[in-house]
Amino acid sequence: MKEKIKIASGQGFWGDLIDAPYNQVTKGDVDYLVMDYLAEVTMSILQKQKNKNPKLGYAKDIPELMKRILPICKEKNIKVITNGGGVNPIACAESVVEVAKNLGIKNLKIAVVLGDDIKGRIDDIIFKGCELNNMDTGDSIIPIKEKLLSANVYFGAFPIVEGLQKGADIVITGRTTDTGLTLAPMIYEFGWKENDFDLLSAGTIAGHILECGAQSSGGNFLGDWQTIPNMAEIGFPIAEAYPNGEFIITKHPNTGGKVSFATVAEQLVYEIGDPKMYITPDCVADFTTIKLEDLGNDRVRVYDIKGKPATESYKVSCSYESGYSAFASLTYSWPQALTKAKAADQILRKRLENLNLKFEEIRTEFVGYNSCHGPLSNENDEDKINEIMLRIGVRSNDYNSVERFGKEIAPLILTGPPSVTGFAGGRPKPSEVVAYWPALIPKTLVKPEVKLIEL
Repeated sequence: MKEKIKIASGQGFWGDLIDAPYNQVTKGDVDYLVMDYLAEVTMSILQKQKNKNPKLGYAKDIPELMKRILPICKEKNIKVITNGGGVNPIACAESVVEVAKNLGIKNLKIAVVLGDDIKGRIDDIIFKGCELNNMDTGDSIIPIKEKLLSANVYFGAFPIVEGLQKGADIVITGRTTDTGLTLAPMIYEFGWKENDFDLLSAGTIAGHILECGAQSSGGNFLGDWQTIPNMAEIGFPIAEAYPNGEFIITKHPNTGGKVSFATVAEQLVYEIGDPKMYITPDCVADFTTIKLEDLGNDRVRVYDIKGKPATESYKVSCSYESGYSAFASLTYSWPQALTKAKAADQILRKRLENLNLKFEEIRTEFVGYNSCHGPLSNENDEDKINEIMLRIGVRSNDYNSVERFGKEIAPLILTGPPSVTGFAGGRPKPSEVVAYWPALIPKTLVKPEVKLIEL
C-alpha cells in the first residue's frame, strides 16, 4: 500500500482549458490524471453525433490531447481516468490506440467501462417492473420512450477500480459520476472495501472538490476574487490522498490561482442538495462532518469525513426530443432603454397572439437589467442604464409556429420603439429542444462490464 497518492484534475467539463491536462502532467509529479467531460446535456449531443457516425460519440478532444500527454504519462507512470468515452467509449479507446501506434508506444493497456447505456433496453426494463419514473414529477417514461435520445446509468468508482486491477494505464468510461473518477484510485491504491463508508465518502468528497477543475483553485470564485493571482495561468487542483481518508487539496507550485479555505469551502457547497445526504453509487456522504484546515502555501487539509451505506438504486440520465425553440435579440439605447425594450416585448407578444401561433413557453430577458437576478432587479435607476438587450425565446411542438416567430423580429426595427440596433445574423431558425429526464433504476437491473484493450 502506498503512503500517499497525488490525483490531478485535468478537465472540469468538455470545453475546459485545453492545456490544463498537459500542465498537470508536466509541471510537477502526480500519480493520476482524472478528466471529467460529461454533463447531462453532453450525452444527448454525443448520441446525436454517434447516430450520424458510429465512430463518434465521445469527447473528440481526447485523441489530440493524448498525442501530447501519452508519452509523458508512460514515462512518468501516470495513469489516466476519464469519462470522456461518452456514449461510445470503445470508439474512444480505439482512437487512443491509434494515437499510441502512431507514436510508437507499446505495452499500453486501456480498460473500457461499458453497460451504462440502457437506451436499447428500455422495453425490457419496463417489462421487469421499472418504468424509470421521473424523479421530479413521478411520471412514467412510457409516453416519451420513443422520443429518447439517450439513457445512461451513473456508475460509480468500482468498475474503474476493476480496470485498474487489470493493469490499465488508461481507464475510459461512459456515464460515470464525477466523484467516482477520483475515488477509484484511492480504493485501488489503499485497498478500501465496499463497506468502508467513511473512507468512500472521503474519496467522494475529494472527487467533488476536483470535479469542476479550477473552480476549487480560484476560478469562478465568489469571495475576494480580485486577489486571485495570475488567473491567466491558473493551476488546476490536486488531491494528495492518504490511506486514512484524509487528503490535502493543492496545486503545482509556480502556477496561477489560489487554494485556500475559502476556495475549497465554496466548491464544497456546489450542487450538493441535502448536505447530510450526498448520494452516489458508492456511498452517501455527509458534508456536515467535513473539517478543513488551511495549511498555507496553497494547501488545505480535509479530514474527519463520515458516510453511510449506498442506496439500492442507480440514477439514470435520459434526454429526449421535446419540440423546437428559437431565440432572438434586439438592443435599445438610452434614454428609456428599458421602457423601450419592454414595449417591444409587449408589441411582439401581441403580434404572435394575433397570428394564433402555438407556444408552450415564451421567455423574455432584459440583458443589462434582469437576466441574472430576475424579479430581484431594481428598475428605479433606468436613466443610468445606457442600453438594454431584449432577448426573447419561444418553445413549441409546432415547428411552423417557431419558424414564424423568427420572421417577426426584424420588423420591430421600423415598426416598434426607437433607438434600436443589434439585429444581425438573419432570421433565427428553429432548433430541436432536448429535454432532461432523471430517473432511478434498481442496481439489480444493470451490470457494468469492463473490457481490456491491449497494445
